[in-house]
Amino acid sequence: MKTLTGLIAATVTPMNPDGSLKLDIIPAIVDRLVANDIGGLYVCGSTGEGPLLTTEERRAVAQAYVTAAAGRIPVVVQVGHTSNHEARGLAAHAASIGADALSALPPTYFKPDGMDMLIACLREVVSGAPDLPFYYYHIPKLTDVALDMTEMLRRGPEELPSLAGIKFSSYTQHEFQACVEQAGDKHTMLFGVDESCISGHALGAAGAVGSTYNFMAPLYHTAKAAYDAGNTKEAFALQADAGRIIRVMLAYKGMAGLKAAMKITGLDCGPCRLPLYSLSDEECAAFEKELSAVGFDQWAMK
Repeated sequence: MKTLTGLIAATVTPMNPDGSLKLDIIPAIVDRLVANDIGGLYVCGSTGEGPLLTTEERRAVAQAYVTAAAGRIPVVVQVGHTSNHEARGLAAHAASIGADALSALPPTYFKPDGMDMLIACLREVVSGAPDLPFYYYHIPKLTDVALDMTEMLRRGPEELPSLAGIKFSSYTQHEFQACVEQAGDKHTMLFGVDESCISGHALGAAGAVGSTYNFMAPLYHTAKAAYDAGNTKEAFALQADAGRIIRVMLAYKGMAGLKAAMKITGLDCGPCRLPLYSLSDEECAAFEKELSAVGFDQWAMK
C-alpha cells in the first residue's frame, strides 16, 4: 500500500430512521469523495460510530466501503474494541475483504496502564492481520489513554512491526511535532483535528484524517494549496473559516451536526446511535441557517 497522504475522510455510518444500517447509500458517499480528491477512507472510527455498532454491523460497513472504493482509494478499517479478541477478529475480517490497512483504538473500559500493556494489546489485535499496515488511533479525549506516542514510535519497529504510523487526534500540537520528528521516514503521522488541518500540515503531517472532509473538502484543498504556494496568511484565514463552521457543528451536538451536514449536502445518512444525539427537523433547519451565516454554502460538496 502507498503511504497515506492528503485528505482522508473519516466516513460516516449511514442509518435508516429506525437505526438499522443503510448500506445502499455508501457507493454514492464514496463516489462523491473520490470526485473531490479524497486520498483515503477511514472506516468505523469515531465519525463512523464504530464503538456503537455490533461486530457484525462493523463487518458489514467495512465490506460496503471496501466494495464501493473498488481499489480507487485506500480503505483503512478501525477495529478497536473493548475486547482484544473481538478486535483481532475484526482485523482478520478486514484483511479477508481486501482492506488496505488497519487502525485501532486501545481498550477503553479496562485501560492499558502503560506502554508495555498497550503494545501487548495491539500486538494481539494486529495478529489477526499481520500483513496489513497498522495505524494506532490516538484520541485521548475519548479513550482516556494519554500515553507518550514518541515511545510507541521508538519501540514500534522491534515490538510492533506492522506499525505504519499514528492517527493523532489531539490538540497537543507540540506532542504531534515531537512524533513527526521521532517518526522520520519510518512511520507516517496523520493529523486528526480538522479545525487545525493547516497547522498539522505545517508541522509535517503526511496526511489528515477528518470528519468534515466528507462535505467540505474543497475548503481544505484550497487552504493547503495556498500554504504550499507560500500564501500562509490566506491558508490560515481559510483554516479559521473551517473553525467557524466546525464551532457551529459542535454547538449542534457534534456528531448530530455532522450527520445533518451530510443530509444538507444531499446524502441523508440518517440518525446517530444512542447515546449520541440526533437533530429534529426543526433543529436541522436552524442548523442549516447558522451554517449559511458562517460561509458553509461556499464550500459544501454536492
